[in-house]
Amino acid sequence: MHIERTLVDYLADSSFDKFPTIVVDTAKAMILGVLGATIAGARAEGCDVVAEQVRQWGGREEATILIHGGKIPAHNAALVNAVMARSLDYEDSMTQGLHVGASAVPAALASAELSGGCSGKEFLTAVVLGTEIAYRINAALLHEGFDPTGTCSVFAATAVAGRILNLNKEQQHNALGLAFNRSGGSYQSNIEGSLAVELIQGFASQSGVVCAQFARNGITGPKNFLTGPYGYFHLFANGVYDKDTLLGKLGQTFEGTKTHFKKYPTSGPTQAGIEIILDMIEDNGLTPQDTESINIKISPKAHTMVGKPFEVGHNPRVSAQFSLSYCVASALFRKEVKLEHLEENAIKEPLLRGLIDKINILPDPEVGKRDRLALDIEVITKGGGKYTKSVNGPSWFYEGEGRYMTMEEHLSKFQDCLSYSGKAISPANAKELVSMVVNMEQVPDVQALVPLLS
Repeated sequence: MHIERTLVDYLADSSFDKFPTIVVDTAKAMILGVLGATIAGARAEGCDVVAEQVRQWGGREEATILIHGGKIPAHNAALVNAVMARSLDYEDSMTQGLHVGASAVPAALASAELSGGCSGKEFLTAVVLGTEIAYRINAALLHEGFDPTGTCSVFAATAVAGRILNLNKEQQHNALGLAFNRSGGSYQSNIEGSLAVELIQGFASQSGVVCAQFARNGITGPKNFLTGPYGYFHLFANGVYDKDTLLGKLGQTFEGTKTHFKKYPTSGPTQAGIEIILDMIEDNGLTPQDTESINIKISPKAHTMVGKPFEVGHNPRVSAQFSLSYCVASALFRKEVKLEHLEENAIKEPLLRGLIDKINILPDPEVGKRDRLALDIEVITKGGGKYTKSVNGPSWFYEGEGRYMTMEEHLSKFQDCLSYSGKAISPANAKELVSMVVNMEQVPDVQALVPLLS
């Protein structure tokens, strides 16, 4: 129980003034990215259905369904808002494919409404601490088939909700123990292109609010939820985990600064391939007409996720987002990758099929030894030319001066989401929303965000 208690103490005792600037800026970028993805994704396939379903369930008017409007119980608001945030796969992620922001931020916002208000500084504090706990749990083990978004981001959502709802240490410990019993989700949903991918995100966010509420009212959870003989590490990693990754320099260093922010609205394992092709277009003048073949080697794990031959399937957007061959072909064909390129008509563009057929993707264990997102690419031109490049992942995912996305790039991405959404919110509301997020530590009550998003 020492490990679990250490995490609970960290969650309860930490304060905003101890956070380095980069940690706060990363949290703001996450919040902005989640809200932008929610605005853009509100009308994506399945979101209307989920919004209507939670309305039919009814209940107390505690928190707001963003964009669609209406108030429902807080845990169900977290569910539908998280589904919308994940629906376009354009928010943050982390190593091993953990998507945490789209669970944590909706749970935080719903909890802020439920509690009657929350300052921007406390909102940021909750998000930083809750996501840090999930990041460390995620990084301490290797997931084999389980989707860490479902198994791990529930801890972030619960921690965030518990902090905003002012749970004491005993209650927060119980809440996280309850959250352990809500851990679940498989990558089978991703490789089959099903809408369950976004529902897993919603379930985690919903469970965070539910577990915090139950614990606040006296429901107990297992104290040894991570390290017990039937705890998290036993169930999901056969008892193998790295204690130093989990607790080392807790409060001094922050895993959250390693958050992966996507430049393209596609899955993580496709980002590097898109980046390389766009670089080759700019640096070498590569064109679809000159391309004879493209050979790509990726890690076996990435190949399972994005390496299979492309088929439109029953959910074209998800199928395309999780197809490296589609993403590379689309980037080469259009010289960019935007949200509109994941629409069904764009995916079914007849000229793309010929390019997709020129792309060969192979799993390579040696590439996988470098990184799960590592990639080797070879482009052969019709004139006999050859362009090659090897990377360990998208350049901006990893540490290095000038390699992380800048706030200007985050704002540009937010604008892309606004443009794609049509007129989901007004330009004036969008401007005010950005200002509030950028200056969130000065916001008296984050509930002021809600009218701007509804």
